[in-house]
Amino acid sequence: MPSSTQRSVPDADDAHYMRLALREAQRARRENEVPVGAVIVRNGRLLARAHNRPIHLHDPTAHAEILALRRVARKLGNYRLNECTLYVTIEPCVMCAGAIVHARLKRVVFGAADRKGGGAGSVLSVLGHPSLNRRLDVRSGVLEKDCAELLAGFFRAKRSQH
Repeated sequence: MPSSTQRSVPDADDAHYMRLALREAQRARRENEVPVGAVIVRNGRLLARAHNRPIHLHDPTAHAEILALRRVARKLGNYRLNECTLYVTIEPCVMCAGAIVHARLKRVVFGAADRKGGGAGSVLSVLGHPSLNRRLDVRSGVLEKDCAELLAGFFRAKRSQH
């Protein structure tokens, strides 16, 4: 999995913003959506927060990352989010990783790995693919236990209902 070679943001800041993403993931869980949350930050300022909503929006692209990217792009009036950092509770999928690359984010920080669909090294390495013309800083494992347990608990509850 790609890892950060430089730490442009202190670990405490990463944990703080991941906690905000976890709050968003909990909102998704309350809405019976897969509990994934995301926030986007630039220069220490929170620009957007979002959680998974594909069921409620009837939209397979309504992942937390995509919704947050859309909100920031509208707010900034630009799809290029060069100085922004995305915090997300699970490793971005391939679709989200592609959108992250196109948005030109500076940094991605995620909690739990997604060994079934991750696009940042677990299954595919979209974010760190050597053929891409840009590199971004990727850090994994921030509040990993909390992020993974939220997802595992959600799916355990789903299985017990059937």
